[in-house]
Amino acid sequence: MAACVPTVDAEEACALLSSSTHHYLDVRMWEDFDKGHVAGARNVPYYLSVTPHGKEKNPQFVEQVSALYAKDQNLIVGCRSGIRSKLATADLVNAGFTNVRNLQGGYLSLLRSAN
Repeated sequence: MAACVPTVDAEEACALLSSSTHHYLDVRMWEDFDKGHVAGARNVPYYLSVTPHGKEKNPQFVEQVSALYAKDQNLIVGCRSGIRSKLATADLVNAGFTNVRNLQGGYLSLLRSAN
């Protein structure tokens, strides 16, 4: 059963990130992260690869995030469009993270709202 995924829109995410109370967790693959990301973001890919045969989920995802952040830290989880990050946020909530929010619309929505 999927947990109810708390979400935040781009405008609210920008305000929270600029107040330095929240951390940005980018769950895109490394090559996408390298092309551009939120200042100060940490990258833990949710998928290790995406092939025509399907997506290979990162089996260490929750452990890798747990190594970077305490379960009560304020996290905004983002990907490119908000779909992967919603899955990642649900996994983190199910793993006991208490202050995680999915960035609705993903990194693309942040880019749009910055203009």
